Amino acid sequence: MTRQPAPMRARKRFGQNFLTDDSVIERIAGAIAPREGERLIEIGPGQGALTEALLAAHGALDVIELDRDLIPGLRARFFNYPDLRIIEGDALAFDFAALRGDGPALRVVGNLPYNISTPLIFHLLAAGDAIRDMHFMLQKEVVARLAAEPGSGDWGRLSVMTRYYCDVISLFDVPPSAFVPQPKVDSAVVRLVPRRGDRLHAHDEQRLSDLVRRAFAQRRKTLRNNLRGVIDAAELEALGIDPGRRPETLGVAAYVAIANHLHEAAS
Repeated sequence: MTRQPAPMRARKRFGQNFLTDDSVIERIAGAIAPREGERLIEIGPGQGALTEALLAAHGALDVIELDRDLIPGLRARFFNYPDLRIIEGDALAFDFAALRGDGPALRVVGNLPYNISTPLIFHLLAAGDAIRDMHFMLQKEVVARLAAEPGSGDWGRLSVMTRYYCDVISLFDVPPSAFVPQPKVDSAVVRLVPRRGDRLHAHDEQRLSDLVRRAFAQRRKTLRNNLRGVIDAAELEALGIDPGRRPETLGVAAYVAIANHLHEAAS
């Protein structure tokens, strides 16, 4: 069932696929379950399918839209919602900590195109305490990487760094038929909840990020090979890590231990 307006022609450079299935829209809004007093931010509202459901449930919302041609339609569709603020801009360059200000931590939602999903997630993770939680529709394979466990083929840099900051809950799959135009892949909805005081702590998070990038640069090679020039085999063994292991076999704690060892050695 759909009752959304006929979508405009999607722009390939923005990776647009407009969500039109009401049952999926209602399920996403139900998973977010906004409450009075919360600060909701939608990235890439498109023609406002999810926007309408969130406004109906919450009444106040900020949306960030890069495609300026969509903004007049959003203003016309939601002219009677005084608590909707439409921000024209690029979420990848947006200062979410400044947007929060002194208010409550942000609840961020969006149907993200594949070409920006990974860099945008990293950008939001860097906002730290400004983010309360995130609900995203992504390609199903990206959600699989986010929700992967060590030792699986999907475990990689995105998995490690996201799990360092967040708890990850894969919620449900969404078929191509829920969109116009239909994408060639399945999608899925994921919830990311930043950890606060109970998470592992890297002394230098940039060092951790650089280490994980280096470790996964060539997945089929061992840590000994991928981390050559960064840490030697004897140091890995002293940390209780076999240098002959492959990067996908290590969990977050092991990468944090290596990063902290390197930080201390450099101090």
